[in-house]
Amino acid sequence: MFSLPNLSPRQALAQALNLCLVVTTAFMFYKGLSVVTNSPSPIVVVLSGSMEPAFQRGDILFLWNQEHRVSTGDIVVYNIKDREIPIVHRVLRQHASPKKQLLLTKGDNNALDDLDLYAHKQMYLDREAEVVGSVKGYIPIVGYITILLTENQNFKYALLGLIGLSTLLQGEN
Repeated sequence: MFSLPNLSPRQALAQALNLCLVVTTAFMFYKGLSVVTNSPSPIVVVLSGSMEPAFQRGDILFLWNQEHRVSTGDIVVYNIKDREIPIVHRVLRQHASPKKQLLLTKGDNNALDDLDLYAHKQMYLDREAEVVGSVKGYIPIVGYITILLTENQNFKYALLGLIGLSTLLQGEN
């Protein structure tokens, strides 16, 4: 028969602190990675099929934003004002001056460039203001867990329940 262990208040507090330690360590790692990569979001998940076959939905991308310029053909992640979700597309064309670089992007699997995605009357992306980073590596499919968490409420609750249950059942050694 399944039964919950009898935890003393001290053991319950230790379990709660262990869970907090895991969460804060992950957060510190992410923020440290943000500083090293110079990107506010150094790890992103591909949410659509617009970059197939280069990247599939659910791939995790690692970004780098230390270069001041990107080249035509580079894959960048950018944010558009008033849109929450960053977009992953390839640089199709660029215009550079000594102070500014303007980019036109397009998804590999899209027929047209991204002009319709940009803000009203915007013809190009500003490299400094809108690009989050350039893709430097990826892990296939692993990010699908993130997609399941955002799109499926039941999966989210089941995962939270499993985490809570494993925290309760984990014994102190």
